[in-house]
Parts: sequence; C-alpha cells; structure tokens
Amino acid sequence: MIEIRKSADRGHAAHGWLESRHTFSFADYHDPRHMGFRALRVINEDRVEPGKGFATHSHRDMEIVSYVLEGALEHRDSMGNGSVIRPGDVQLMRAGTGVTHSEYNESRQSPVHFLQIWVLPDRQGLEPAYGQRHFSVEQRRNTLRLVVSPDGRDSSLRIHQDVAIYAVVLEAGATVTHSLAPGRHAWVQVARGEALLNGVRMEEGDGAAASDEVALEIRAQNASEFLLFDLA
Repeated sequence: MIEIRKSADRGHAAHGWLESRHTFSFADYHDPRHMGFRALRVINEDRVEPGKGFATHSHRDMEIVSYVLEGALEHRDSMGNGSVIRPGDVQLMRAGTGVTHSEYNESRQSPVHFLQIWVLPDRQGLEPAYGQRHFSVEQRRNTLRLVVSPDGRDSSLRIHQDVAIYAVVLEAGATVTHSLAPGRHAWVQVARGEALLNGVRMEEGDGAAASDEVALEIRAQNASEFLLFDLA
C-alpha cells in the first residue's frame, strides 16, 4: 500500500526570513492524521533568506539530519562544532541528553534551501554527537546511495534507530528499485523533479508512505532528487 502526502497539503509557515513546509505536525501546525511515520517524526523543507537563520536553541532526545539542496547552511553547536553544509553534504546531530545549536544562511546574497529531518532515537539519554559527510552527485547518480544507517556501513553516518536513509539523483527516464524486507516500511520524499513510485505519480515536495510492499520502483519523469527511508 502506498499513500501519497501531496506537497500542497503540507503545513506552511511564512516568517519573512523563513519559508517552511511541514510534512508532519510541527510547531504551530498540528494535524493528528500526520504526526510522523514509524520513527520518522519531522520532514521540514526550509528556505532561509540571505544572512538569516535560526538563533541558538536547544534540542534533546532526537536524531536530526540536515540535507542541503541549494546554498550553504552554517552550523554551530554547544559541542564545539562549527561547519558549513553545502549540497551533497549530510549532517547528523544526536541531541541526546541535550545540545544547543544555531543554523544560519552562510550567504549574504543567495537563499539556502534544505530539508531538516527528525528521527526518534531507539532510546533516550544518549550522549550528544555530531557527524557530517559529503556524498558527491556521482555517488548518488542513478543509484540509491546509503547516507545514514544504524551501523555506519558503506561510510554512512551512524544513527541510533533502525532506519536506513538513501539519497538518489536520477536522470530523466532512469529507474532505481529498493527491496523491502518483510515487516519493513518506507517513506519516499521528492526533493525535486517528478517520478513514478510503483506507477504512482509523485511531484516535487510530495512524500509517500509505503507498507506491505515487496519492492519500490522509482522511475524519473525528469531530472529528480529523492530521499528514501527504510524503516522498522
């Protein structure tokens, strides 16, 4: 069974400096029908104006993944990390027992466009941690590249949850297939472009929950970029 979450149906927040679309309930947007999917709790598509951003704030007991599509995102946190995240970079911050951080658009001229993803950890009270890794377009082109996993295999970032996250950049007409083990579920998020998911049309910003499927076939209608979450 595949259930599409249309882009236009997502929650929306406009703060002048920030334009945000919420796949699941977040902040002032609350929809009891869309509180998350399995361990996946938040997918926010954010666009931040030049030089603006999120001032220092705190998190705890959450695995937070950032995936930049355009521009550059500057990160600083209470663990002493400072970095700039650009397209192809994947950042994973384990909030654990508590961490504070800030995120700003590094550019004074161009907006930054990124996905912020929250995953519930497998247990609370973990020690905070930070990781960042670059996955080139060549590594993601027409193949499902593992970027986050529970065991850090294939040079992926290690997450404290039974979830694997794959990134793929598809050329028009290209196809990738992902097999789902019995009892597993999947979420597919379209970052850009259009494609068919097991024959079901998906457009930019759409998400899809998949359960009781043996395999997922993604066929690009045009140049596209996706994230696929394989979930317990």
